[in-house]
Amino acid sequence: MIRVLLFLALVALVAFGTVWIADRPGDVAITWQGYRIETSVTVAVTAIAFLIVLAMLLWAFIRTILRSPDLVAMVLSHRRGVRGYLAISRGLISVGAGDGRAANKFAGEADKIAPGEPLALLLNAQVAQLAGDRAAAELAFRAMTERADTKLLGLRGLFIEAGRREDAISARAYAEEAAKTSPALAWAGQAVLDFRCVAGDWTGAQAALDRNRKYSLIDSAEHKRKRAVLLTARALATEEGDRDRARSLALDAVKLAPELVPAADLAGRLLGEANEIKRAARIIEKAWQANPHPDLADTYAHLRIGDSARERLTRVQSLAAKAPGHVESALAVALAAIDAQEFAVARKALDPFLKQPTQRVAVLMAELEQRESGDEGRARDWMARAVRALRDPAWTADGVVSDRWMPVSPVSGRLDAFQWKVPLNELSDDREMIEAVDPPRVPRPPPPEPPAAVETPAPAAIPEPAQPRPARRRAALAPPPRVDAVIPLTHVPDDPGPEAPHEPDPQPEPSSRSLRLFK
Repeated sequence: MIRVLLFLALVALVAFGTVWIADRPGDVAITWQGYRIETSVTVAVTAIAFLIVLAMLLWAFIRTILRSPDLVAMVLSHRRGVRGYLAISRGLISVGAGDGRAANKFAGEADKIAPGEPLALLLNAQVAQLAGDRAAAELAFRAMTERADTKLLGLRGLFIEAGRREDAISARAYAEEAAKTSPALAWAGQAVLDFRCVAGDWTGAQAALDRNRKYSLIDSAEHKRKRAVLLTARALATEEGDRDRARSLALDAVKLAPELVPAADLAGRLLGEANEIKRAARIIEKAWQANPHPDLADTYAHLRIGDSARERLTRVQSLAAKAPGHVESALAVALAAIDAQEFAVARKALDPFLKQPTQRVAVLMAELEQRESGDEGRARDWMARAVRALRDPAWTADGVVSDRWMPVSPVSGRLDAFQWKVPLNELSDDREMIEAVDPPRVPRPPPPEPPAAVETPAPAAIPEPAQPRPARRRAALAPPPRVDAVIPLTHVPDDPGPEAPHEPDPQPEPSSRSLRLFK
């Protein structure tokens, strides 16, 4: 609409000028070189306008002739660009379709039409990867790194190829270079963090983590959690050499993530050694409320050196009251009660979990029966149930079960990968569980009289422990098949096998486990 109005205004202006000149006639005389030209003003203005238009047309013609080489080159370049675009497009489509022969053909055409172009280099690398020619792919990616506009793409390709041939040193170098070139690059920042964690460079990993947060690659909550994990790792690494430094690092980790069990456990132990009992207790209690864990209960029970077993029981009961009804609370109280020979308290704590006991509950019940009444038949019955009982939580990461927490996964190198959960709990488990039916109590006869014979089914087997029992008896809560420090969890059988047949032979000598567990 505006253009129409402008056009009408221009037409009206021209008409007004024409009429104005026509209403004011006059004569124009030009004398030059003995010639005299006389004409009206209207004819003179028309002639001048005509000469101006003619001059403009002549200049355009001359300019076109002068620029003809550039115009021809531009046309040819445009045609070559269209052909190159089509070749690269068809080549990438062929790569996506898995047609290596057609992709190689179009890559050759792209090299002829547009050699050295970024997309042509990318197509060559893709064709080489499709054909399995890693050497050619690396050459193409290295050519990309020599250009400023494709350097990051080339480093990414070299990083992937180094990972495929399991060359961690080269992969780390490419990731470090990419992160240095573009700190906001997400894959490079994460790769640098993972490599430094795997190498145990906790200080360097912390710097990489802070850089990722600076460029908004991770959110604030994740940054705090992972920074706490790195501080805990540094504290564990320096615990033997510099306990004051380890305590300071552990306290910094607790400030960032109070619910982090390894940090709270380490801070509690080191504060207990420094005789800061109340501060250590507050830290452990806060972590216990968020995540009840046997390590926290053990550290809490032994905060004050020299306490009696009954004093430890009282302290553990106060801790368990902060997470009532939780199985870890019951196990902690039961273990402390057995140490204090308060067997009724231990039985009362475990009673709510006997219908479907976990392995640690069953093992602890076996020890309770042995310590309270010396009834080895019932103890063996509970040990047999422990073999098929529900699994207990453990430190698990990427299919690996560990008896201790680690800051990174030994499989993927991922930071903060270990979680306290039941191994393979995410898989379906439809097997029928054994009900823990409490057998009738058989009172122990007085010493002068021979004990009454009680027929009890012999269990399939009592597994041997992998390690000697620690001083604090935490091994009593471990499941019967004790794991090593780190075990790849390849297969967990639902059933340990057919039970051994009952034989009238006298019972064999108790194993080293039963001697150690029940003495």
